[in-house]
This record gives sequence, C-alpha cells and structure tokens, in this order.
Amino acid sequence: MRAKTLSIAVALALLGTSAFAAGSIGPSAGMETDSWADLRDEVYGERAIEDAPAGVVTLDVPYRATDDRRVPVSASAQFDDGRMVKSLTLIIDENPVPISAAFDMVAPREAFSTTVAMRLNGPSNVRALVEASDGTLYMTSAFIKTSGLGACAAPPITGVEEALASLGEMDLRGVGSGSALDRVKAAGSGEATLDILHPQHSGMQMDQISLLYIPARYIETVEAWGDDEKLFTMTGSISLSEDPSIAFSSPDGANEMRIRMTDTDEAVFEKRFPMGGA
Repeated sequence: MRAKTLSIAVALALLGTSAFAAGSIGPSAGMETDSWADLRDEVYGERAIEDAPAGVVTLDVPYRATDDRRVPVSASAQFDDGRMVKSLTLIIDENPVPISAAFDMVAPREAFSTTVAMRLNGPSNVRALVEASDGTLYMTSAFIKTSGLGACAAPPITGVEEALASLGEMDLRGVGSGSALDRVKAAGSGEATLDILHPQHSGMQMDQISLLYIPARYIETVEAWGDDEKLFTMTGSISLSEDPSIAFSSPDGANEMRIRMTDTDEAVFEKRFPMGGA
C-alpha cells in the first residue's frame, strides 16, 4: 500500500483512537506501543526492514518539540556500495496519519536529504524508512516529547478565508537571481527549501467562531523537476504543518527548478524558479 492510499480512517483504526480526541494519542516517553507493529503489518506486510547501519540513514529531530504545530524532522540517506536511494518515508507513529511524508525518486539518486516541518499530535516515535535501489528497506527512529497541544486538532493560526486567499503561493529559498544557491552549496548542505502557503486543514480542527469542524484540505503531492528531469514526488498528509517548509537535496547544474503542488480539493499550483549561479 502506498502512502497516498492509506486513508485517515484506516490510520485511525490502526491506532484505535478518535479523530477528535485532541492530545489523547501517544505513549509515555520511553514506552513501546503496538502502533508501529500494526502499521508495519498494514503497509509493509512481510517485507524485511533492517536497522540502518551508521551513516547510511540519519534522522535528526529535537528531544522535545518547542511548538507541536511545527516540528523540524530531518533525514538523509546515502549508500557507499554503489546502491542508490529509491525512496525516503517519514513516519510519525502516533499521528492520526502516521505515513507523514513519502519521497519517491523518479530515478534513484546517490544521496537524498530532506527537512520537513511537521505536526505532532503527541509524544511519538518518528521513523525514517529508506528503500535502496535493490529493494532493501532500512529504518532508523527517534522519540520526540511534546507539550500535549494535540497539534492535529489545534485551531489554525490563520483564519480560513485569509488562508484561502493566499493558498498555493510558493517560494524556493536557496535559488533565484542572486547567488543564494551558491551559498547553500558552499555551506555543504546542497539543499533548497520550499515554502508553501497552505492551511493544511486536518479535518480535526474547530472553527473558533462557528464551532463547526473545518473540512479537511491538505497537500496531497509536491513534484519537483530540475530543468526537464523529474526528481521526485512527495506524497503529503495532515502531518505537514500549516504553511509547511520542505527542504530537499537540490540538483546540480540545473538552470531552472519547477515545482507542482496539488491538494485534496484537486487544486493544482505550479511555479518555476531560476537557479542562481547555475
């Protein structure tokens, strides 16, 4: 089962929780739950998942979230034996939709890294799961403590009408007419950061005026091209933060980067960015 076919209803059933119980999800720090075991069986079946060797898959998350509504989750993958990175998936065990962001490479890449701004509905194990070009799955995980905000049901920061007025606006930091990309590469990160204006309504948030639940509307896919070469498709979920930022390995030598974003209301937004210093 692909991430985009894992419905909210299925994910909630796996977790055995109510979508509207803000902050009720999540284990105590250091405790194992059945959430991953159930999810693993549902999504990956009998496929073997190996512990990632040191340096092959890395995961960088805060020990404790300073704001549950916007938690940076960073992961990278690189093999030194000739194999390539085919996909990288970020999983938050205790979120209503655990499969939180899945990057599928059109052509396997030597290395890939990303940092995504995420919501955490409660304390949770977070996982980076990487598929190598030979089909082997590798995983590493870390535990994040949270404040108990129940971010997936927390009221949106931006009003509904205001958010819809700027829906789909995008900016790509690290590229442009200046030499920002040169500075990114000189710093050794090799990443560009995509900022998207999107309310990421989870379907679990209440309008503070009408006291009605706001219909779910969130980013479904983000596709990236370097010139005419498609790089990846990211499948999103309600776990992405409001107005999310998504950093990813930028292509070398491209003159232009094209980004296309779709959401669950079938809206499509596309923008081209010149690559500074290419």
